[in-house]
Amino acid sequence: MNITRLTVIAACTALAFTAAAQSRRPTQGAKLHRFSSTVERERPELNEETKALISAYRRDPSETNRAALEKQVRANYEKVMARKRAKLEELNRTAGPEKVKEMQEIVDEMVVGRETRIQQSMARFTDRRLGPYAREAKDGFHPVLGAPRVSISHTPVTVAEYAKFCAATGRNAPAVTEAKLPVTQVSLADAEAYCKWLSKKDGATYRLPTAEEWELAAGHMPKDADFNSKGECDGLSPVDSFSSTLGACGAIDFWGNVWEWTSTRKGSNALVKGGAWDSPRTRCRTEIRDESRPVAKGLANVGFRVVKVSESEDPEVAHGHRHKGGSRGGNRHLDEDRRGESR
Repeated sequence: MNITRLTVIAACTALAFTAAAQSRRPTQGAKLHRFSSTVERERPELNEETKALISAYRRDPSETNRAALEKQVRANYEKVMARKRAKLEELNRTAGPEKVKEMQEIVDEMVVGRETRIQQSMARFTDRRLGPYAREAKDGFHPVLGAPRVSISHTPVTVAEYAKFCAATGRNAPAVTEAKLPVTQVSLADAEAYCKWLSKKDGATYRLPTAEEWELAAGHMPKDADFNSKGECDGLSPVDSFSSTLGACGAIDFWGNVWEWTSTRKGSNALVKGGAWDSPRTRCRTEIRDESRPVAKGLANVGFRVVKVSESEDPEVAHGHRHKGGSRGGNRHLDEDRRGESR
């Protein structure tokens, strides 16, 4: 058992001191993703041809350069699809039905979501904020590439942060008092009220993310990501327990721990994203788009994070920096932002 795993277990075990919080003892015999035969260990690099095409578009955002970049993004996607299909064929020969079903779902989603994922990659690669500050947080918020002027909070709203809102507005504070846990038992209206309060307090514009903005911020779930899903911790964990697992924008705790409210409606429900501590790992994937919850209910495994809407999408303004010559960012920064590529 490595040091990282021991640290995670210690973090989970330390949380068991309040009756209002659920039991968070590590689950004995948990089968983590590292034991899964469907997980590819490598992290694909953004290839040099794609980097060059991104840089060409940034120097000259013409329709010709955009079309060339999109052609490359589509080719990259088809290569990933071919790898996944080859893996599925291998599992059909060597693995049991559960692993085959898991990989089949991934392949099916890639087929159905092909255009959405390609356009999300294009939105990130053509965002003028792509560059040296693309994953840098300012005042706890990271730029969401592909969603101009939108940045997202580093973590879900915590019990401590929500308690300040309750104290200021006379609402009932959460029963759980562990400061770094994500706040739960919050309805969609409660989450929206928090955003309005924060906007007034800070003199800025805060709101819930749309489902699309959340997906752009999170990016595709890293294959070897550590996070709190079913079999990891038996309950909620502090929002910084898995801080080495970063979303595409650089924020943390996107997958597992708590489902997160979005402002995207589905009938009388709203879509939630990211899975929770009691969700199978595969249900935490960014591409899961069929999960929703009744808007009037606060639930034990649903929390939220907020986005901030700025007046400028220019990273030099948003981060208070100035570049000296050359194209903004250049190739040396593209590897930092490669999580936006379809994979």
